[in-house]
Amino acid sequence: MLRLPAVTAPLDVDRLEAAAVAATGHDDFGSASYRDGLEVLVGSLNEEAQLSELGVAALDAQITGMLTNRLRVLAWRRDHPEVAGERVEAPLVVIGLPRTGTTLLSALLGCDPHRRPLVRWESADCIPPPETATFHTDPRIEATRAGMTMLDAINPGFKAIHYDPADGPTECVTLLAQHFVSTLWETLANMPTYGEWLLRVDETDAYAYHHDVLQVLQSRAPGRWSLKSPHHGLAVRELRAQYPDARAVVTHRDPVTVIASVCSLIQSLSSTFSDADHTKYIAAHWPDVAEVIVTRIGEFRDAHGDDGFLDVQYPDLMADPIGVVRSIYAWEGTEYTPEAEAAMRAYMADNQQGKFGRHEYSLEPFGLDAGALTERFAPYVERFGVRS
Repeated sequence: MLRLPAVTAPLDVDRLEAAAVAATGHDDFGSASYRDGLEVLVGSLNEEAQLSELGVAALDAQITGMLTNRLRVLAWRRDHPEVAGERVEAPLVVIGLPRTGTTLLSALLGCDPHRRPLVRWESADCIPPPETATFHTDPRIEATRAGMTMLDAINPGFKAIHYDPADGPTECVTLLAQHFVSTLWETLANMPTYGEWLLRVDETDAYAYHHDVLQVLQSRAPGRWSLKSPHHGLAVRELRAQYPDARAVVTHRDPVTVIASVCSLIQSLSSTFSDADHTKYIAAHWPDVAEVIVTRIGEFRDAHGDDGFLDVQYPDLMADPIGVVRSIYAWEGTEYTPEAEAAMRAYMADNQQGKFGRHEYSLEPFGLDAGALTERFAPYVERFGVRS
């Protein structure tokens, strides 16, 4: 099992940056705006997250890793200026609320050899950029898999809640986390100050960095991107500004069920790194996040129209996932091949729901009321015809 470095002192921005500089030999972090989020994050971790000794070490390593990858990405771009000419064309982006089938849908789309998913192993270890010929044999896959064994050992039940294999599609939050504007950090620790800041911040620079990374990654392993993250719902304006030709699939599920599942996920993962009881904060914060996501998606579409958006209902996805994927291809006007469907069916056969155990969750541990949530999210349910 991997061992984390012994870190007991409070996290320190200058020390974290110095560690990344020492690891890479590079010192240009690019746009200075990344430091805004880093400073809020570190302050919030130190003052609010009540991290355990393990949590301090884990977050220290995670932040250093993100800074290290950022330095390497920007150095690679300086040394390979031709990368700036790469065109990220018409990405397909899944942007629904968390716990609405986004992981399943992303995995199925990633089965198509003609698509280019963002894969877990490359998302945090981008340099050198992966190459098509060795994409499925790159040694970073095994390195990532080995790193994942630590979380499995510490919190073996989490795989039943959420699991991204080392060589499978992952969320864009890892790229955004390298600019320190990402809900990824909020899944690891409970931080009211960072959480409030994240809901207010302009994410334009974070999405510019996201674009820079995609250019690097596709430079030697090209393809049309299929991406996903519920975080994109918080930044649908910035997403569309950066990728004006993006096509977005919005997944929908009963928000009462969504919130129960999200709160359970956050409590399970964040408790890995803190022994404190953050139940009240989780119950207060994550319904707010969900409401902001659906509100921003709705307001953007009210202002700019529904062109480029396709709504997918969770019951339909669960009942006939392959049929939903076919409908996405038809909506896009993209060729749906027998090869792609065979790969998707093989994935479904090997990844039945409950493969790693059953995720049990309810509102009760969080003191949340189903009736109040139903009333709160009624405009969203009506606007998008969300079905239980």
